[in-house]
Amino acid sequence: MWQLTEATSVFAPGVFDGRVAVVTGGGTGLGRETACAFAHFGADVVVAGRTTETLESVKSEIEAMGRCCLAVPTNIREPDQVASLRDATFGQFGKVDFLVNNAGGQFPSLPSKISDNGWRAVVDLNLNGTWNVTSRFMEPMAKAGFGSIVNVVHIFSFDRGAPLFIHSGAARAGVVNLTKSLAPYLMQHGVTINAFAPGIFTTPGMIEAELHTLGHSEETFEGEMTVAGTTTRMGRADEMAAMVLFLCSPAARYVSGASIIADGASSQSNWVNVFEPGEM
Repeated sequence: MWQLTEATSVFAPGVFDGRVAVVTGGGTGLGRETACAFAHFGADVVVAGRTTETLESVKSEIEAMGRCCLAVPTNIREPDQVASLRDATFGQFGKVDFLVNNAGGQFPSLPSKISDNGWRAVVDLNLNGTWNVTSRFMEPMAKAGFGSIVNVVHIFSFDRGAPLFIHSGAARAGVVNLTKSLAPYLMQHGVTINAFAPGIFTTPGMIEAELHTLGHSEETFEGEMTVAGTTTRMGRADEMAAMVLFLCSPAARYVSGASIIADGASSQSNWVNVFEPGEM
């Protein structure tokens, strides 16, 4: 069950009263944490994702808080399914105030081991999927004259590249550029759009799909981070959710086209070396 933490407790009670938030990838991890935090502070929520069971679980949590929640199974790579998500959202609530493009994913791999299908799948999910959702929600948000869009990327989207997963790095860098490119258009209509780049933070999916794939546990990876001279711990999902809520809050109405990084300064340190030297 979702709980308020020190990171999320800084927001005023009811700060999102009367608002509607759409969160893709809303069934687990950061998406779940963000969706429940929105609900705690007064918003009604739409959660989208590919797994009905996890979406329904989040819906139950949110409804237990006394808020309305719509769970819509959606593959963001399919434009027709995204259009159905939009239509279901406006059919239920009549508006959208906040859109959090959190759905995405990648797998760590040496560059030479990425197949053509693997490359296309990751780029399609992270870049095209983000565009599919943004393009279908931004126009009605602009017509309403208010809103915030947050595109969740990662710290491997920027100048240092993404040695762990070059396919996702390339796709997410595209999302950062998309965010900056859309910002002046949307700001004229009262809609902010920003990229949020978390560092490495703990969720069950990240631990299983990425750390375990690389032969690490949470503890051993944090040890490697310390040896590499980077941050001494991984982040927490609630800390990341607090950043998303900030970008949708009244405090951030003049923040648009920005890339907000929350990585415990690991970008200023050495990356953890997970592959054998000389491999590519």
